[in-house]
Order: sequence, then structure tokens, then C-alpha cells
Amino acid sequence: MELSETDKRALKLGSVGVVLILAYAFVIDPWMDGWLAARSALKTERTRLDSITSGSSGLEAKRAGLVSIVPKLKMPDAEGVQGPLFRDKFNEQLKKAGINVTGLQYLQSSRSKQQGGHKVLRLQCRGKSKFAQVLDLLAGLNENPYLVGVEELQLKCNQKNREQIDMVLTVSTFVK
Repeated sequence: MELSETDKRALKLGSVGVVLILAYAFVIDPWMDGWLAARSALKTERTRLDSITSGSSGLEAKRAGLVSIVPKLKMPDAEGVQGPLFRDKFNEQLKKAGINVTGLQYLQSSRSKQQGGHKVLRLQCRGKSKFAQVLDLLAGLNENPYLVGVEELQLKCNQKNREQIDMVLTVSTFVK
């Protein structure tokens, strides 16, 4: 069976149509979606930048930009006040991460004050958890307004249950 010229032309035109439809569906449409998302993100960031820089000098704009990305810290208070607040917030974060706490205690800190007139208060946590829970805890620690830093982190794999991790985490804060 031989095809006539009109049939050949119709097949060629149909093939070109199929190629154009596939190119649109798999190349052009996803590219356009990505481009529109990038434009939207750019507009959002420009609006954020304009809100920081509008009506302020360069130094004030830099300060406002830094304040927007730096975590909020509470100024050190007396040890009797700040210690329980720090412990309670840290204990709340441990529960939120799903860590089974076996011990939570203050470590003896040096009685001499640091250069700024503050001393370091250390809180040590011992517990059992899974590795993902430890990562969740570490990722959320910056939400604690009393936290200054992580002093020590020890992870040991449990010999009987390989998914269980024994953890020792020491965090610190400043107190007056």
C-alpha cells in the first residue's frame, strides 16, 4: 500500500504537532514554572530589602538586616533566675525532639567571672534517642533565647539496638 502525497503531508504535520506538544509538556512548561517561581522569590526579596532600607541610612539598614537574621538572645540574669529558665526551655526542646532524657544536671562552673562580668553556666543532658532526633534537636537549639553554645556532644551507638544512640550533650549560657 502506497501513501499519497496528501497522506504523507498529513503524517509529517501530525508528527511535528506531536513533537511540539511533547516539547511544551516536558521542556517549556516546567521551565516556565521555574522561571515564574524565581521571579516571585526575587520580588519577595526585593520587597524585604526595600522594607529594611526605606527611610534609613546605610548603617541603620545594615543593623536592621543583621538583627533580622541573628537569633534573639536574652541578656544574662542572676544564676538563680536564668538557670531554671534555661533548663526549662532546654527540657522543652528535648521533649519536642523526642529524646528520652535519663539525666539533666548543671555542671560545676568556675566561680570567676568572664571579662564581661558574666560567668558560664553549663547544663549536661544524658539521653537515648535516634540519630534523626538528635539532628532535630541541634537544628532547633537556636530557638532557645538563653543558649550561648554547645560545649560538648558525644554520640555512642547502642550495641544491642543499632538505631538507638546514647547521647551526652552539654550546652551553656551566661549568668551574672
